[in-house]
Amino acid sequence: MTVSKCRVFLMQSTVLHNSFTFFFLVCSYRFLFFVSFLLGLLGEDASLPAPQNISILSTNMKHFLMWSPVTVQGETVRYSVEFQGEYEREYANESWIPICECSLITVTACNITEDISATVAYNLRVRADTGAQRSEWGTLKGFFIRNTTFLTPPLMKAVADGYHLLVELEDMGPAFQFCVLYWEKGQESRMQQKMVKEISSTIHLATMEAAAEYCVKAQTYVETINRRSSFSQPQCVRAQGSRTMWPISVLLSFAGFAVAALTLPFLAWKTRRIFQDSCCPIAVLPETLKVPESPTQLILCGREEAEQCDLMVHVIPSEEVLCLWIQETL
Repeated sequence: MTVSKCRVFLMQSTVLHNSFTFFFLVCSYRFLFFVSFLLGLLGEDASLPAPQNISILSTNMKHFLMWSPVTVQGETVRYSVEFQGEYEREYANESWIPICECSLITVTACNITEDISATVAYNLRVRADTGAQRSEWGTLKGFFIRNTTFLTPPLMKAVADGYHLLVELEDMGPAFQFCVLYWEKGQESRMQQKMVKEISSTIHLATMEAAAEYCVKAQTYVETINRRSSFSQPQCVRAQGSRTMWPISVLLSFAGFAVAALTLPFLAWKTRRIFQDSCCPIAVLPETLKVPESPTQLILCGREEAEQCDLMVHVIPSEEVLCLWIQETL
């Protein structure tokens, strides 16, 4: 009887031990799962690496923030970019401003040209995001100032249109001006300059001599940052015509001037005669109206007739005049 009781006690002890072991294992697994879950929540932002190799590529006042991609197996990584200017650092509690065009993008470059609107020091940062995980911010080393942009010479084409020297320039935007130098080849000491502020289809530079070769080069200038690019490679064009013809041209010009000098007075005299004959023609008297005597004789003859007329005057008394008047009235 005692042996049976011992066996029953041993069996109960074994069952109790196994139950306790099972309960302990279940609780341990739950505890470990709970701890892992908490660690996942607390370390969610730090589990994704921050973007590295952050840099800026700036050419001709166009600025791009670039970085190395963050790779996560089976996940699409998106990136967000923020900037901080001088005002945000000094007057807005070092706040950061998101760049809307570069929020949750999948590419590893961001055009920040519109946001870099002043010549001050900017700081920029970028962060990776998969939706479930988010990295720390990766920050640009140092500050970026837009006057450090790299300026290139403009695309240019020199054109000879007859004797006119023209140039075509690339339109790089309203902030850009161009300094154009031009000269006759072999006479670099007489180089001339022209500033171009507005781009048109073609720009007239000078009138060239016949068959002369002229050269042109240009550089970019940005007034807002007071910086210039290097000059472009010179381009040379030749005017039409031949230099051997210039003596003939001079002689022809002189001959034309001489002919004009001799012809113009004759034409003026002839025009005056035609105008005079048209407006004030000379009247021709008929033969019957012509007087053979000279004007002096006519005047003397007139005077003699007047004297004879004076001699023939008779004085009539008033009584006779009255009688004659009465007779005529009756």
